[in-house]
Amino acid sequence: MQLLGTLDRFQGELIRPGDVAYDQARRLWNGAIDRHPALIARCSDPADAAVALAHAQEIQAPVTVRGGGHNVGGWALADGAVAIDFSNMRRVRVDALRRRVRVQPGALWADFDAATQPLGLGAPAGIVTHTGVAGLTLGGGFGWLSRRFGLVSDNLTAADLVLASGECVRATEASHRDLFWAIRGGGGNFGIVTEFEFQLHAMRTQVLAGPILHTADRAREVLRFYRDFIDGAPDELSVYVNLRTAPAVEWMPAQLHGKPVVMLVPCYSGDDLSAGERLLRPLRAFGPPAADLVQDKPYLAHQAMFDAAVPHGWSYYWKSHYLPPLTDAAIDVLAEHAWQKKSPASYTLVFHLGGQIARLPGDHSAASGRVVAHAVNISAAWTEDGPAHPDIEWCRAAFRALQPHSTGGVYMNFLHNDEGEARVRAAYGNHYERLVGIKARYDPHNIFHGNQNIRPVAG
Repeated sequence: MQLLGTLDRFQGELIRPGDVAYDQARRLWNGAIDRHPALIARCSDPADAAVALAHAQEIQAPVTVRGGGHNVGGWALADGAVAIDFSNMRRVRVDALRRRVRVQPGALWADFDAATQPLGLGAPAGIVTHTGVAGLTLGGGFGWLSRRFGLVSDNLTAADLVLASGECVRATEASHRDLFWAIRGGGGNFGIVTEFEFQLHAMRTQVLAGPILHTADRAREVLRFYRDFIDGAPDELSVYVNLRTAPAVEWMPAQLHGKPVVMLVPCYSGDDLSAGERLLRPLRAFGPPAADLVQDKPYLAHQAMFDAAVPHGWSYYWKSHYLPPLTDAAIDVLAEHAWQKKSPASYTLVFHLGGQIARLPGDHSAASGRVVAHAVNISAAWTEDGPAHPDIEWCRAAFRALQPHSTGGVYMNFLHNDEGEARVRAAYGNHYERLVGIKARYDPHNIFHGNQNIRPVAG
């Protein structure tokens, strides 16, 4: 194969249109995204990322970066772009004595948890094991453990980056502090992260967790009870809400398959699970529920429980809000719209935030959502081929109806690729202008724009 310019120093795999591996290599988690990069540069080490970046600038091609490829907007790829792909860089190295872990940018949370949990260590992750570490972290990130240990990005202690200039730097609280502040919630706007370092926490490998299911006709009373129950909940407890059609998965009771349900999903990660049993007793008794699947089980099992409900290759379209504590009016909107969808795969998910997330000052990092009670994700999902589906309009309608009850902000990793600049600004909130200044220093020509883009100051 003839290589061009700087690419003769590339040690990984180069995949171009027409190559046997091309169509598979350009597939993303969201099957609705169908993009054709000019080159997929599958890196073998950080030096490859620098080489691929230099090549893209040499031929004046757009640049995208792929970690796990899980983002709903499909930012990992663009037509005609050089895609810097870390799919082969998934190593996770744990230093148990220091409680630190170094993670390559292609790693998934399944890789992270498999390396840390056997040692009785962990850190906040997402709620699906095939989510990528890189994208979740750069967007702020939250999951089952975030009320206890903070956002994913709050646990980042260092990051190695390749800057737009080609310079390689290490960002920490002590070095390139402004850059370190920005990448914890500001996304991939400032450079290519080639390795992450996180602090780890001692934690049990078992949690008390699982769905509590109610039929949809009781949604309003269930959500009002939920609102009151989580008020003052300890940090060790997160309770998420999923309004959906019960999937025909192995753990779901057969009598509920295909029925509209309210799914309350507690996860208690404290050291004393008997205390968790006492804490959850009112939530499990209310109703009573149609099914109670809460049990003492491995954290790894709970993390993987919902993988099958959002698999690779389905098509997805999301809209999202940050919400204050649920009002009766907001509950009415959720109950009215949640089951007007057509696809059984579509859902509305309400994340329970607060706890340690809210204890850090608002300017601790670029991450948003410090003081909100919830993030809501309205997700259209369909298994048919093609980028269009009637549930996209359902998703937008539910979003509009909920908007008067929102804070006006939004979690940046939930933005789709059709959001306008105003919505991007809402994702970064009052951090936006500071991020613009940092962008102007580290990426003045906006090389890294295939994302929820922060544009540098003109000139």
